[in-house]
Amino acid sequence: MIPLHPNFIRHIENELPAHLSLTDFIDYCNQPLRKSIRVNTLKIATPKFVDIMTQAGWQLTSIPWCNDGFWIEGNDDIQLGNAIEHIQGLFYIQEASSMLPPIALFADNTHPEIVLDVASAPGSKTTQIAALMNNSGLLVANEYSASRVKVLHANISRMGASHTALTHFDGRVFGEYLFESFDAILLDAPCGGEGTVRKDPLALKHWDIEDVKAIAETQKDLIES
Repeated sequence: MIPLHPNFIRHIENELPAHLSLTDFIDYCNQPLRKSIRVNTLKIATPKFVDIMTQAGWQLTSIPWCNDGFWIEGNDDIQLGNAIEHIQGLFYIQEASSMLPPIALFADNTHPEIVLDVASAPGSKTTQIAALMNNSGLLVANEYSASRVKVLHANISRMGASHTALTHFDGRVFGEYLFESFDAILLDAPCGGEGTVRKDPLALKHWDIEDVKAIAETQKDLIES
């Protein structure tokens, strides 16, 4: 069972509409996420990757909102992080929902040339944007957390995102110093982690509403910037 903090349980119990069940909610939190990956088109064409991995025994199911995204079905023995194709940067282990924001950013045939990813570590959306830009223009990948910058750098390098500049600032400075400098901005702001419990069982172990309110103020500042 995933350890959900009593504060979180009480909060959700108060927020749930009457026709929904708290037991069902808790049960759903304990269901693991489907494994999903995104093909890195900077290094390999998606049809070629699918052909190679299908021959290797992978069962790939297309993710409807991302042409390069797939769920891995039917084989729990696949260790995605140890796969040679992962080490080569041919794919990124990425949640299906995480693939939505970059797709939205490039919807309606928009082709921004200068893009900012404000809070970019570990780099799933950053490298997806780089692929959507086909390593053209400029992508600025910013990360405030010093401990996460190294991971971001490693993923950018592994995926071959060559037109990406890595910065280490508080995202709230961009509005003042680089006002209207970007064609598009992705802001995946720091959050309370409520939506990540199926990926990280310990995400809500120490949950407190006051922490969420403090993070909300940071989110507002980042949006304003």
